[in-house]
Amino acid sequence: MKCPFCSNENTRVIDSRPADDNSSIRRRRLCDECGKRFTTYEKVETIPLIVIKKDNNREQYDRSKIEAGVLRACHKRPVSANDINKLIDDVENEIFNREEREIESNQIGEIVMDKLKDLEAVAYVRFASVYREFKDVNTFMEELTKLLNQ
Repeated sequence: MKCPFCSNENTRVIDSRPADDNSSIRRRRLCDECGKRFTTYEKVETIPLIVIKKDNNREQYDRSKIEAGVLRACHKRPVSANDINKLIDDVENEIFNREEREIESNQIGEIVMDKLKDLEAVAYVRFASVYREFKDVNTFMEELTKLLNQ
């Protein structure tokens, strides 16, 4: 690993431990040349995931899109930022554990709705109303009835 201070290529690891999210490793390094310390993070490289949209267009998976949808659904609801991040991490884990190179956007939406249903009912209905494109009040009421019957 190259030193960010003097660009020397001889650095050594002096401490190694799991990072906060337990999906990467935090390493403290020491430069043999200038003696300065710095931190690096090591993470497993994943295969790029392609999302197949409703119109059959394909685009690369983007975590921020799920995050934006969940944040909108949880707006002004009693859901902590940690709960939201955990939900998104759980969704990502489920998606990547399938070990497929392509996934349809509707499958991602269903996974998000499953997780939201357990987290917060109003956020779930908000997300479902946009995701399932509710056309009128009757469709909305049908979804609420399903939720109440569970």
